[in-house]
Amino acid sequence: MGSIEGGKGMDVFLANEAEMIRCGEQLAHAVEAGGVIFLHGDLGMGKTTLSRGVLRGRGHTGSVKSPTYTLVEPYETPMGSVYHFDLYRLSDPEELEYLGIRDYFASDALCLIEWPEKGAGILPQADLELHIRLSGSGRHLRLVDNTQKGRDIADKLMVLRNTDTG
Repeated sequence: MGSIEGGKGMDVFLANEAEMIRCGEQLAHAVEAGGVIFLHGDLGMGKTTLSRGVLRGRGHTGSVKSPTYTLVEPYETPMGSVYHFDLYRLSDPEELEYLGIRDYFASDALCLIEWPEKGAGILPQADLELHIRLSGSGRHLRLVDNTQKGRDIADKLMVLRNTDTG
């Protein structure tokens, strides 16, 4: 299990893909009433794997693919709506307006956004930002809260990770 240290930024070490998925599941349970979460990291760092864990944690049992070509994949889960964005192929943030982007950010929806820098100026502020980078054979995950909701999510995630025995 990884470790988290308190403060505005929290750090987690995830040794393998299974831990990345488990962290996503825990994150799903830490989000009580929707939110906007930015996922930062180079190609292959595990952004979609983490998203798969979040969706699994919210009760989604089907497949989860990266929405690289569709930009957004909507999921209706037992715990509410989740929108998984992948903006990697976005050439201009204004394209998001044509998608009706603002409609996705309902207060009770959870929005996971990969490559959020591609939507700068159009996307709302993230409640929580996750920065994923390589660390040995695992991944280092840095959580940075930008809002009180983000702080609440990060704090609850810390509790879940520290009490998880399996």
